Amino acid sequence: MSIKTPLIRSSILSQLNHCNVWLKMESSQPAGSFKQRSIGQACQEYAKQGAKKFISSSGGNAGISVAYLGKQLNIPVVVVVPETTSQRAIELMRKENAEVIVHGASWVDANALALSYVTSQAIYIHPFDDQYLWDGVATIIDEVLADGVRPSAVVLSVGGGSLISGIQQGLLKHQLDIPIYAIETEGTASLNTSIKMRKNIVLDQVTGIATTLAAKQVCENAFQISQRYQVKGLTVSDREAVLACQKFLDDHRTLVEPACGATLSILYDQKISVAETDDVLVIVCGGATTTQAQLSQYLSDLQIKN
Repeated sequence: MSIKTPLIRSSILSQLNHCNVWLKMESSQPAGSFKQRSIGQACQEYAKQGAKKFISSSGGNAGISVAYLGKQLNIPVVVVVPETTSQRAIELMRKENAEVIVHGASWVDANALALSYVTSQAIYIHPFDDQYLWDGVATIIDEVLADGVRPSAVVLSVGGGSLISGIQQGLLKHQLDIPIYAIETEGTASLNTSIKMRKNIVLDQVTGIATTLAAKQVCENAFQISQRYQVKGLTVSDREAVLACQKFLDDHRTLVEPACGATLSILYDQKISVAETDDVLVIVCGGATTTQAQLSQYLSDLQIKN
C-alpha cells in the first residue's frame, strides 16, 4: 500500500557537508509521510486476520495513514487525537472518511480512550509500537540499496520510535553497522533524555511546534536500539527546525513539517562530522500536516525573516 519513493542526491546539502547527502523522499507517499509504510503493513496484516474496523490514536501522520489505508481496504476507521492536533491533520483524516474524536491534552490521553473502543474485530493500530510497523519501515533500506547507495550513516527524527526501529531492522538485515543520528526538538527529547539517563524515561511534558514528535516516551524497542547500536542523539531548537523547513522548500521545492525540519537542520547547520567519501542517508519523513500559511506563521512566531 506504499510506493517506492525517490532517492535524490542533494547537491546543496552535499556541498555544505562535503560528502554525498541522499534524500529518501518519504514525503512523496500518497498519505504524505513514512507512516504509510508502517501503518500500511500493519493494516494489511490485520485485515488478513479478519479486522472489521481499525482503531487508532495519533498526533497527525499515523492517523492520516490509518484513515487512508482504511479507505483503500474498505474498513471503517476511528482515530482519537489529542487537542494539540492541527485542524489540517483532522481534516485530512476526515477526507478519508475516518471518524475523528478529539480527546485529551496529550497522546497518552487520546490513546487511553482509543483502547476503550477495541474489540475482537475492532483492531487497534498502534502509531509506533508494533513489529508490523517496523517491518514496513525496513523496506526503506531495501529500496536505498536497490538504487545503488550503500549509506555510511542515517539521519532521522524520533517521535515514538517506529522510524528508528524499522531503519535499524533494515540495516541489520543487510549487515550494515553504521551510525544513526536520532534527532528530536528540545521540547520533545524523550529518546535523547533516555540515552543520557540510560533508562527509558517518561517526560513530564512535551512542548514546542513539532507536535508529530510529541511522545512523552519512546517505545522500548527504540530505547534498546539506542543502547545496543551506534545511535547518536542530537536535539535542535524549534527555530532551527522551522528555518530548515524554509530552506528545504527553497532548495528542493518540497514543504515538510517541523519534525522533518529538525532532521534537515542537522545537515543545513553541519552538525555531524563526515568524510568526503561518505554517503549520508536522510529520511525526509513527511509534511502532510503543514501548509505554506502554517510555515509562514511559524516563521513569524519565531521572528525568522522569510
